Amino acid sequence: MIDITLIGTGALQPLPQRALASAAITINGHILLLDCGEGTQSVAKKADVSLMKIDAILLTHYHGDHTYGLPGLLQSIGMAGRTEPITIFGPAGLSENMKPFMMLCPYLPYELRFMELTDENGETAPMALKKLIPAMPDGFMLSHFKTEHRVPSIGYRFELTRLGKFQPQKAKALGVPVNEWKRLQKGETVMVGENAVTPDQVMGEARKGLTVVYTGDTNACESAVNGAKNADLLIAEATYGENEQEETANEHGHMTFSQAAQLAKDAGAGELWLTHYSPMVDDPEAYRENAVGIFENAVCGQDGMKTTLRFEE
Repeated sequence: MIDITLIGTGALQPLPQRALASAAITINGHILLLDCGEGTQSVAKKADVSLMKIDAILLTHYHGDHTYGLPGLLQSIGMAGRTEPITIFGPAGLSENMKPFMMLCPYLPYELRFMELTDENGETAPMALKKLIPAMPDGFMLSHFKTEHRVPSIGYRFELTRLGKFQPQKAKALGVPVNEWKRLQKGETVMVGENAVTPDQVMGEARKGLTVVYTGDTNACESAVNGAKNADLLIAEATYGENEQEETANEHGHMTFSQAAQLAKDAGAGELWLTHYSPMVDDPEAYRENAVGIFENAVCGQDGMKTTLRFEE
């Protein structure tokens, strides 16, 4: 089960009804924050997302409408008494771009760890978040993909994998004690005498997991389509509402509603949440038809919107 909250849906500048870019993924009570624009703390509080439980902050790029909420958030977390470390992920230039923010919060009671994600350390190659953040569940994987913006930028793909059904008759045949079955179901190897019994020996074929993708700012591009392949939920930037604004979108490294919808269609996504609206987009619903005409399951995101993804039976 994965809970997703779309926190801020705006671009460039916050509006009275719209905070800037941010979203949260909650799994097993632990939170990953995607981007952190102005207004993140306020909307998260209204949406009942406890940012004090953040284990990682994942930045798509370093433009202000995706990062200027960081100093206040980091200070608030410190004032709440947190001592556990927080990992900040980001594309090339992470350490350098974080220096100004660190100057604004020099005395945090917890450690900030930085992990720069570049082509050299495995673009799109899934990695188990548990290796970096022990609180994350087994089988929760993170990968990233290049996006086309005016600065180095990436999107994120989160996958919660699911093992096949446990087959007790095979475990019995291999002599595995009943009290060790749960370890096998969690993906651990069990020793029976001198013999190692691995999960693949007692589990059926892997079942369909859950996938959430967050594009950040990007043109419509092949790497974004590949990164969003078969996502259950795609959260995609849709800065411009009018189809006629496609040239402007391309020039500034953004997408229109229709381009975001085409991306979702090409990727075979299950559902699309549009976000990152230009201040010119007063009412996103007025342009929704531009997306729905291409991809039926397109939804205009709103600050505080939530959903829960669950495994299929």
